[in-house]
Amino acid sequence: MSLRPPSHLAGAAEAAFDALGHEILAEKAASLGRAGQRVEETLARLRDNADEQLRPRLLKDAAEAVHGYFIQRELCGLRRHDAVIREYNIPRAVLARLGAK
Repeated sequence: MSLRPPSHLAGAAEAAFDALGHEILAEKAASLGRAGQRVEETLARLRDNADEQLRPRLLKDAAEAVHGYFIQRELCGLRRHDAVIREYNIPRAVLARLGAK
């Protein structure tokens, strides 16, 4: 048995679902932007720091940021990361640590 809203409310229900869907998409986009900003910041710290003692920590921070960014991209339906790796110039040392804790 399926339930349907009364015919005079059908348009309002669709509009409400559409508004909710739009809000969800906007939040996904904003979250993706924040994750991308975090990637930029951690990679800049990694490139700008010459201290070999801090390098392992900076690599870990960058790998966590990139991993989170890739997950957020996949949640948005973006499965391929090749172009992003080139655009952000993500070092192999960071990519090798993705997902490692």
